[in-house]
Amino acid sequence: MSSAKMGGVQASYSFSASWVTAAPLDEVAATVVDLEHYPDWWPQVQAVAKLGPDTARVLCRSALPYTLDLVLDAVRREPPVLEVAVSGDLDGWVRWTLSPVDGGTRTDFAQEVSVDGALAAASLIARPLLRWNHHRMMAGCESGLRARLEGNP
Repeated sequence: MSSAKMGGVQASYSFSASWVTAAPLDEVAATVVDLEHYPDWWPQVQAVAKLGPDTARVLCRSALPYTLDLVLDAVRREPPVLEVAVSGDLDGWVRWTLSPVDGGTRTDFAQEVSVDGALAAASLIARPLLRWNHHRMMAGCESGLRARLEGNP
């Protein structure tokens, strides 16, 4: 939904995804908290710069020709729940909940963010396209994480 924010437009998004990776929970957790190596396995994460022990700047771009500039601050780094606060082009949080299951680890990804400015204005018309773009980003995450942890090409 869109709402007024300091005279401008704001849009909120909720995203979720779930999948099973054929790897132990501790390996999935170690990979997810290691932000600096996201570009090695997550194709849509273009660059990561460590800003401090619990903070990183992340540039990501999915299918649409727009790069998000985000700052992630660790909130929780101990499995089963891993969480970061997100600021920059998006404001909100991302949470990974990991559960052991037969054959590996179930990953439940959840994200609640809001945007303002040009992205919020674009949301008035292009919300389905922006949601599709995020879906493509998460498909890259899932396949990249599986390839990294399961040894698939």
